[in-house]
Amino acid sequence: MNIGLDMMGGDLAPLEAVKGVQQFLTEENSSAVLFLIGDQSKTEPLLTEFNFPVDRVKLIHAEQVIDMHEHPTKALKEKQKSSIAVGFHLLASGKTDAFISAGNTGAMLVGALFSIKAIKGVLRPTISTIIPKENGATGILLDVGLNADCKPEQLNQFAVMGSVFAKMILGIENPRVGLMNVGEEEGKGNILTQATFPLLKENKHIHFIGNIEGRDVLMDKADVMVCEGFTGNIILKLAETLYEITQRKNIQHEYFDRFNFEIYGGTPVLGVNKPVIIGHGISHGIAFKNMIVLAQKMIEKKVMEKMKEELQ
Repeated sequence: MNIGLDMMGGDLAPLEAVKGVQQFLTEENSSAVLFLIGDQSKTEPLLTEFNFPVDRVKLIHAEQVIDMHEHPTKALKEKQKSSIAVGFHLLASGKTDAFISAGNTGAMLVGALFSIKAIKGVLRPTISTIIPKENGATGILLDVGLNADCKPEQLNQFAVMGSVFAKMILGIENPRVGLMNVGEEEGKGNILTQATFPLLKENKHIHFIGNIEGRDVLMDKADVMVCEGFTGNIILKLAETLYEITQRKNIQHEYFDRFNFEIYGGTPVLGVNKPVIIGHGISHGIAFKNMIVLAQKMIEKKVMEKMKEELQ
């Protein structure tokens, strides 16, 4: 198993990426080989300092970096020697089995779509976020920003992909799917939710429980919560603010600690042919370590292959 990691992606690169690799190699019993992609002059001294085992890592030189502010498509086209471009080349050519970056999100999404492409039949890939439930369980919300406007057929596919992820990664045997709406009753909502409801109701590949409301997100009513990216991103940013407020006010509680994105690592792009995981730009070592763990688990459990089966 080979996992590619962009060492130059993120505000704290490459040091925090190196720390994450160190934590993974120290804490995880794994045979995965990590392909560390980045500027050799900046990365190699850190690898020497942290004394990495030579049989577990391979340094791949990439002399360019796609900055956060750059236009994704233009940057990928003009910076073929960037760490993100090289990472996707390794993934597309089969030299790696997954690719991780906390760099330019747009470039990661464009790279995924144009290098390894969407699973056959997928209308649009999606991104999700883990939702910590009040009772200690976890759920998944999707889409959270990739697709601000959606069609009912897309939400129907999101439900299938989210269910596969919830079952294989979160360990939920029969994930309950809920449609985010402004009321519980069938027929509620806007044109999108009204048209999506019957599709989800007839979908034999999911366990659809009906509409759910905003007050249900943090409760244990649904395991997979489906919406278009506009609504999902607002919920995500609100959840992130809850964590920020507790940190500023020094409110210590184990539940609010679970809103720290770094304990989940990053978000996978669901609906593409191989695991691609996008991290937050301010990721520290623990987030990089958890992104590697997630990539490894997705490869081992053949999550993308299972999505192909369910969608077809």
